[in-house]
Amino acid sequence: MRFRILLLVIAALSVRADIRDCGCDASKPETLDARNCSLCREALKQPADKDVFFLKDNNPTKPDRWLALPREHYSSTSPLAAMTPAERAGFWDAAIAKARDLWGDEWAIAMNGDLSRTQCHPHVHIGKLLPGNESDSGIFVASPEQIPVPPDGAGLWFHPQGSRLHVHEGAQINETVLMR
Repeated sequence: MRFRILLLVIAALSVRADIRDCGCDASKPETLDARNCSLCREALKQPADKDVFFLKDNNPTKPDRWLALPREHYSSTSPLAAMTPAERAGFWDAAIAKARDLWGDEWAIAMNGDLSRTQCHPHVHIGKLLPGNESDSGIFVASPEQIPVPPDGAGLWFHPQGSRLHVHEGAQINETVLMR
C-alpha cells in the first residue's frame, strides 16, 4: 500500500514539475504571477544584504518543513552550479544552521532535481530525517564546502553522520526522505 502511495506521489509531482523552461524574470514582474514563480516573488521581497532566507513550507501536507532559499536568482537548471563556491558554502552553512536549530542531529536537507521541482527559484527542503532512509550509498564529506554539485539537473540530499555529512545524489525526488 505504501508503495502505491509513493508511486502516486511521484506521478503527481512529475505531471506538474519540470521547471527547465521557467519563464520567471525578476525584471518583468508580470512573469512572476505563475504559481511556479511564487518563490521568486518572495526572494524579491528580501533585503538586498540577505544572502539566504527561510520560509515555512506553505504546503499543508508538509507542516514540519522549512525551505532555505538564496535571495539571488540563478538559472532554473543547475542553480547550484551557477553559484560560486563561496555562495554555495554560505547557502549550505545557513541551511545546516537552521536544520540544527529545528531538529538537533536528526535533520536532513533535500533538493529535488530539475524534473521534479515545482518552483523555479532554487530552494532546499529542511526537515527531520525519516527513519529507514539511510543507506550505504552516497559519499561522506567533512564540510559543506565539499558537498558536490549534482550532475545533469539531478538533486541531492544529505544529513549528519557523526562529524561528517552523508551526501546522497543522483535522484530526482529527494524530499521524500523528510518527515512531512
